[in-house]
Amino acid sequence: MPSEEVRLSAGDATLAATLTLPDAPPPPDRRGRYPNALLLPSWLPRDRDGAYDRTGHPGWFAPGPISPGVLARLAGALAERGVASLRADPRGCGASDGAWEEVDLFTRIDDARDMLAAMRGDGRLDLRRSGIVGHGEGATIALAVAIGDPAVSALTLIGPAARSWRATLRRAAAARRRAGDQEHPLVAAIDRWSEDLIERAERREARFTVWLRGGAAVDIALAGFEQAINTPPLALATMLHRSVALVHGSQDTWSHPEESALLVSALSGAGEAPSRRVVAGADHDLAEAGDDLIGDLADDLAARLLPIELPPVLVAIEEMG
Repeated sequence: MPSEEVRLSAGDATLAATLTLPDAPPPPDRRGRYPNALLLPSWLPRDRDGAYDRTGHPGWFAPGPISPGVLARLAGALAERGVASLRADPRGCGASDGAWEEVDLFTRIDDARDMLAAMRGDGRLDLRRSGIVGHGEGATIALAVAIGDPAVSALTLIGPAARSWRATLRRAAAARRRAGDQEHPLVAAIDRWSEDLIERAERREARFTVWLRGGAAVDIALAGFEQAINTPPLALATMLHRSVALVHGSQDTWSHPEESALLVSALSGAGEAPSRRVVAGADHDLAEAGDDLIGDLADDLAARLLPIELPPVLVAIEEMG
């Protein structure tokens, strides 16, 4: 499948991204444009594929095998089903500008909107059939973007949280301590200092330094933490009227599987009919999921990328393409 390396503007930063296109020619309807999806990674420094950014932050994560992240796997599976996708290194990760520890949640939401705008400027992509895949924190971003964007027709949320970052972090830190799942220096430091992070963020302090094993320090801006505490995905879900599928690993220590069950309740209460799938034995990154499961997720999203009516400004963009 053809992939193009692109650089796109997001606010005051430039993001490095991969546009993955299907091998097959585009369908004859909608003027031969591909349906498409924006893929958003989870929290902590990650690359565009959804894996920990061990290259840009080698001391923050334990060495591990080089294996495709969940977003890279989904990009390939979507392309096989005729769906194009864009995925980018977040600010401060991979080949993108910025510093991860300085970026707040609202900036990441704005960056996702800019990525969608870049996709809509590509004449090969169908503006009427677009979706978002959000993993972890990316699920929160996907919800926030889709609420205000009538051209997003379908979402897939992987390992999402429902409650505020305060509750999610506390539960996750406790789960990882019980499971001994603290091999990564940054994860262990955040878990160890979790209560201080929460308290300082709620007091709207500007920064907090977490100390990694071996004496290294990471000075983190707290604005994003405070925003995440006050932006629970559960509240966002009540405002969303879109096709949503939720997927959760049963062994997710970042977001307990009951979080997606809570989102199902909120979406159903708003009149939607979301689907939910729990993957037995899988973690937050769905690393244990086989290719068949990834293919099922791609099949599901592709089937839900139905043409929708566009607002006038996007009709004008479509006609210029």
